Amino acid sequence: MKYVDFRKFTDENGAQPVYLFEGIEGYFREKGEALLKERFLRESTLDYVSFDGATLKGDKLVALADAVNSFPFVSEKRIVKVTEFYPTEKDYETYLKGLFETPATHSILLIVNTGKGKTGSAVLAKKPNVTYVDCARADEETIKKWIYVTCKRKGVYADGITCGKLAAYCVFDMARIAKETEKLLAYCEEKNAQRLTDEIVDEVVYPDSEYKIYELANAISKKNYTQYMKILTELGGKGFDELSLLSSLVSNFRNLYEVSKARGSNAEIATTLSMTEYAVRKNREQAAKFPKGEILRLYEGIYGAISAVKCGNLTPDSALKWVTANLFFENS
Repeated sequence: MKYVDFRKFTDENGAQPVYLFEGIEGYFREKGEALLKERFLRESTLDYVSFDGATLKGDKLVALADAVNSFPFVSEKRIVKVTEFYPTEKDYETYLKGLFETPATHSILLIVNTGKGKTGSAVLAKKPNVTYVDCARADEETIKKWIYVTCKRKGVYADGITCGKLAAYCVFDMARIAKETEKLLAYCEEKNAQRLTDEIVDEVVYPDSEYKIYELANAISKKNYTQYMKILTELGGKGFDELSLLSSLVSNFRNLYEVSKARGSNAEIATTLSMTEYAVRKNREQAAKFPKGEILRLYEGIYGAISAVKCGNLTPDSALKWVTANLFFENS
């Protein structure tokens, strides 16, 4: 199941004997563990133990089995956590099979992995009695659903557009989205607001600098000098100096160029370029707004200005002014 469905699943089904949280999104893994502790663990000192999966090989797995089979002292369930746990199929058959096929009713085995392990590792997600929770980097719809559900639990309605705006402002970083959602809900409670609106998001949440650079590139594509200067001023007020602005711009146009030349689905390009699918989609949309050859020209021009600063031929301030002139007034 996706992480966004995990709380509801727990509400409806109670404790399960084995959980596998798997994926690179640390926020989901941490919150999943926290929910299980909140629901089923009363005394962490006595009824919670954790293992490093890398140390559990061969007969050392007996210690894990013994911990799972031990009874809790005062809690509803004893929780035994093991991280980065990728046992071989042989070790599973020899030491672990019983934990999965005839699990203890008084304990929870919590496995928290960032990946699926190497070839030859037991496929734990397919073993008996395993509740699998997908903690992969969330896509746009999953994150919007998470924001919507989180707001709904607090009696605040948020439509899909507003949820998408908040996610975009945070460049789909779950840790920041969670913090900003908490701030927004506190604001709504203080103002007795039962609906989260775009205006509230704009008032409370400052867009991530990466999102502001995206807006800056949009202003360039539209030749909107006024909007461009407004965003430059905002970023300058947030601690961006001239060289960091130029570096962010050149990175943005390099990504635009690479994505515009790549072939394949968003998912395939995301894997090849080590980007998120959302970032690929937005870069493709933005690249389409520029005339043919314009992205490469802009990239080379900004890169040349940065090189001139590093060589001492331009100051950072004069380099930014030269780039601005080249962006908007190259034909004058």
